[in-house]
Amino acid sequence: MLTWLRDRIRPPRGRDAAAFAAFLERQAAFVAQKTVIDYCRVKAGRHERQTFADPDFLAALAHCRWQTYAAAVGDVAVLAESWLRPHASGQEARLAAALAAIGGAILAGADSPEAEREALDAAQEGLPRLLATAQESSPASADRLRLTAEAPLLATLPIHPDQRIGETPSIRGALRFHIVSTQQEMERGFDPAALVQELLAPSLR
Repeated sequence: MLTWLRDRIRPPRGRDAAAFAAFLERQAAFVAQKTVIDYCRVKAGRHERQTFADPDFLAALAHCRWQTYAAAVGDVAVLAESWLRPHASGQEARLAAALAAIGGAILAGADSPEAEREALDAAQEGLPRLLATAQESSPASADRLRLTAEAPLLATLPIHPDQRIGETPSIRGALRFHIVSTQQEMERGFDPAALVQELLAPSLR
């Protein structure tokens, strides 16, 4: 009775690899879009309608979102690796390979403009190295991971640097907040031990 009630209140956590891949894709998009758009809306203030109607601004905004997204896919993959690694003892390299494959498929399937394809392809190519580097250190939580999305975010924000002097810590903080939220959603939605079994199953057969 208590188990039934608990599951009604909080459904069992998932273990499906395809659902996890969809989650990582969704969260990478959320991290990029939410961080960039929220900041730009705050900066635009009462001029938001005019700013977001300007074609040049929208083009720069889209560029920033794609550049940040390309890196954010890697960040959520590294976040997943760090969270799952304790449940993959002896199979760490296979876990990294599985997550690199998921991230690579996400980046390869992104419906990006041709002008943004180079950044996504470069991020896809760098995923195995990014995950291998992460495995050289102990697993880290979302509040301590090095975020590769930070550099392209700050480099391409469609707000002139002169207009955001002193605001870099808050921009970084927003990015970090959404990565932390991603870990929280991951923990609520998935069973890490069972998920590792699913992710490694094709490699073990």
